[in-house]
Amino acid sequence: MSKPVNLNRVRKEKARAEKKARADENAALHGMTRAEKQRAKAEAARVARLHDGAKRGEE
Repeated sequence: MSKPVNLNRVRKEKARAEKKARADENAALHGMTRAEKQRAKAEAARVARLHDGAKRGEE
């Protein structure tokens, strides 16, 4: 005899797979590449340094 199948588990696994596929599609369409993320992080650090360098001393 074959093993009984838990239909709830099958349904949830199918839903998870569909959700992951949709997330992967969205990441490809709207996400940033690794190089873009690094460039944005470097730009934010540069802006923060410029901003901190322009502060006046506390008086």
